[in-house]
Amino acid sequence: MSASVTQNADQSSLASAEWLRDARLQRLMDAIAGTDEDIRVVGGAVRNWLLGREVADVDLATTALPKTVIARARRQGLRAIPTGIDHGTITVIADGKPFEITTLRRDVATDGRHATVAFGRDWSADAHRRDFTVNALYATKDGDIIDLVGGIADIAHQRVRFIGDPDTRIREDYLRILRLFRFHAAFGKGPVDPEGLAACIRLREGVTTLSSERIGRELLKLVASKLAPDVLEIMQDAGILQLSLGLDPDLRPLDIEWFRRLHALLSEIGNGQTQAAISAPSELLLGVLAPGEVDGVRFLAERLRLSNAQRDRIARARSLAREFDLTMSAQQIRVQVYKFGRDGFADALMLAASIAPQVIQIETLRTALATAAEFTRPAQPVTGQDLIERGVQPGPALGSTLGKMTQRWIDSDFTLTKADLLSGLQCGSD
Repeated sequence: MSASVTQNADQSSLASAEWLRDARLQRLMDAIAGTDEDIRVVGGAVRNWLLGREVADVDLATTALPKTVIARARRQGLRAIPTGIDHGTITVIADGKPFEITTLRRDVATDGRHATVAFGRDWSADAHRRDFTVNALYATKDGDIIDLVGGIADIAHQRVRFIGDPDTRIREDYLRILRLFRFHAAFGKGPVDPEGLAACIRLREGVTTLSSERIGRELLKLVASKLAPDVLEIMQDAGILQLSLGLDPDLRPLDIEWFRRLHALLSEIGNGQTQAAISAPSELLLGVLAPGEVDGVRFLAERLRLSNAQRDRIARARSLAREFDLTMSAQQIRVQVYKFGRDGFADALMLAASIAPQVIQIETLRTALATAAEFTRPAQPVTGQDLIERGVQPGPALGSTLGKMTQRWIDSDFTLTKADLLSGLQCGSD
């Protein structure tokens, strides 16, 4: 789950940022700039540092043309991959760490999904073609922050705002409708920017032109953000969430309150030591938005192009949660983990807790998750081949005998050994 926002005090310089002083990044920036070009860190790395968030990826913008970026990187023995050459993006690998470097550009033509760009050297033009002010901040190699669109003030107020006219920005790429809500859910405070929200509502049908994969990626990021429950409710009131999920925008079929309860539980669990016990919480959160059980999950998976593994995980959790025992013993927990795996157990536990009529103590959940995390699923000590070697004929008798032995082993809390299980086997029966 997304952490709370704690801003760095110095909003004018990144000089103290350890990631900026990384020798690999400094070497790369020197190599690309040379004596005649300029290169700056841009976007998420600057924004996250100012917000006190972790900086994982560092993207760069440069006046150098893509062919120049490739040539200069390779001269330094760095691997350069043209990952987005049509849009001027080169990925350079420096001692195992990838950096995306994009040549300054301006949009020549846009259709709401794709853009035709022209390369340039104008930093202001590059900044003003970006989506939000908080994503259009640059930093020099020495850490000086360059703000051409008012992004620092918006970060100080935890405000997500389109650059320039919101309608224009949205028509350039309708995904920006979802990105407004996603960034507000992650970094914002208070109401969604009113001008941006009004534009999103006016142009909401543009969401239907987006690929399912792009919508799915945005929603998976959105649902785990700190303000996701409130933001999803706003999106549903506006009909935007329904359109994103391929539903009638005038209907309100989604259970936002269930989402809100699950989100709160996962947020509280995430503050403890069992955070690793809940893998990929975004999938679990997205799954409760499916309109219905089996058919709804299948519809959601197809609409957002989720993988089969993601679809099956959501369907299994929703199926198990309705009859899940939240007061089970440690032995019963181990049985559930054996049957469904740690992830399956954790998913069902959290969903069950979020729909339980009574309040479930968070420590009860943490204890159950810790018990599950400590248990390694053992292999059944007796196999079908073991039984065949002892005279059990292949067929229904073999399956029945093996099944009974497995249940005895499970009932023993997985303590019975192979010898224990085979000791009573006679004449093809257990």
